Amino acid sequence: MSRWSTPLTLVLALSACHATPQVRLKPDATTAAPPALSVLSHGIDAIVADPALAHGYWGVVVRSLKNDETLYSLNARKLMLPASNMKIVTLAAAAERLGWNHTYDTWVFGTGPIAAGVLGGDLLVVGSGDPGIGTIDDMSDRLFADWADRLKSAGIRTIAGRVIGDDNAFDDDELGFGWSWDDLQDDYAAGISALQFNENMARVTVGPGPAAGTSAAVSIAPAYSGLAIDSAVTTVAAGTTASVDVRRLPGSATLALRGTVALGAAPRVLTVSVDNPTLFFVNSLRAALIANGIDVRGPAVDVDDLPSAPPHPGTPPLIAYTSPRLSVLAMRLMKISQNQYAETFLKTVGAAAGTPTAAAGRAAVQTTLEAWGVQPADLIQRDGSGLSRYDYVTPEALATILVHIKRDDRLRGPFETSLPIAGRDGGLANRMKGTPADGNARAKTGSMTSVRGLSGYVTTADGEPLVFSILANNFDAPPATITQAMDAIVVRLAQFKR
Repeated sequence: MSRWSTPLTLVLALSACHATPQVRLKPDATTAAPPALSVLSHGIDAIVADPALAHGYWGVVVRSLKNDETLYSLNARKLMLPASNMKIVTLAAAAERLGWNHTYDTWVFGTGPIAAGVLGGDLLVVGSGDPGIGTIDDMSDRLFADWADRLKSAGIRTIAGRVIGDDNAFDDDELGFGWSWDDLQDDYAAGISALQFNENMARVTVGPGPAAGTSAAVSIAPAYSGLAIDSAVTTVAAGTTASVDVRRLPGSATLALRGTVALGAAPRVLTVSVDNPTLFFVNSLRAALIANGIDVRGPAVDVDDLPSAPPHPGTPPLIAYTSPRLSVLAMRLMKISQNQYAETFLKTVGAAAGTPTAAAGRAAVQTTLEAWGVQPADLIQRDGSGLSRYDYVTPEALATILVHIKRDDRLRGPFETSLPIAGRDGGLANRMKGTPADGNARAKTGSMTSVRGLSGYVTTADGEPLVFSILANNFDAPPATITQAMDAIVVRLAQFKR
């Protein structure tokens, strides 16, 4: 068997053996561990000491919620890249600072009088950061059609002016601190704005042309993404291995496609980020209004492109839309690991503290978590999602946050509900199936190149609730091998008996 293909069954078998880990602290340095705890420790030692994992770096903390006992600790205070385990940090602080009932409001105002069916001015759309307006499948069909109906009910059949997007509730730094430039074209690196639509992403479909040597067929939806396609993708012979590379430079709306697609192959669908979320929103809204019978004479405009922002009307809004509560939005953040939501929540925390920036959000997070017992040296946060490679956190810090949440009646329920469930949904839907962790463990996943994370809760075989945090960095093994090892640790915890 290759050292690169260690299956979960072998990892579980190895866990019955003892091997020397990296830098590990015994659960109790002054007395011998009870036999059951010693077996657990030796089993986890064996998993992380597998030769397939030799070049990687591991941090593990397992803590009992019953008596605060640390059952296992490996490199617990070492700073490590968390990937999407950083979302635990962001959501915990957002829930504390904003409350689970927090909502985002979007308002639509008319800037002129309404007479004979004509709005004699602009339509001004003011956002506060709602990350959930529109989806990749729903587009604007439902919500924006309803908005058109509301405008008609207000007597508007024609808008003489423009559709202006006011995104000034947030600053204009759309991207997370330290994001890699070659990620920026992908949907998971979508920038954020106080006006957001369709999670700030579009769908590009690339299919073969009519014959080998011809250009590929390329389309993009929705039509008002603001992206310009520069395609040099060609069609190659049927059965040929093909690939498509996508690039978009920071600050550019040009999406460059290069590569090949095989004749007769099924079209490839790529989800990409847009360049200007605010323009994406107002262009899509304008198009939907026209499609639903409202004549819009002026263009869609980002307020930042105007010489000066228009004064807000003193009249009530024509439309007031309120998002679902934070407890509902958290489900999408954690279950599918939506980065755009995390960055929005971080900036919202900053706005609630008085400054609508990610930097203010980071400061508020640090203050909040320090009060919970997280040491300042144990958390270096640069973004909300974990996409930045400047983020560092210790397994001990993540475990401390999870313990605090579990014991806080205000925070516990919605947070636990948001976590993926082993074998059932989210990032854990296909993991640990048929094991004692199936339907038992709830945890946040994390993944990017040479980084994997898994932190959350599991109940042992005799009903003891545990918190765990497992981080792996700098490995050269296939990611699936790392995932199998992490799952094996959680399964062993679910099997544990005193």
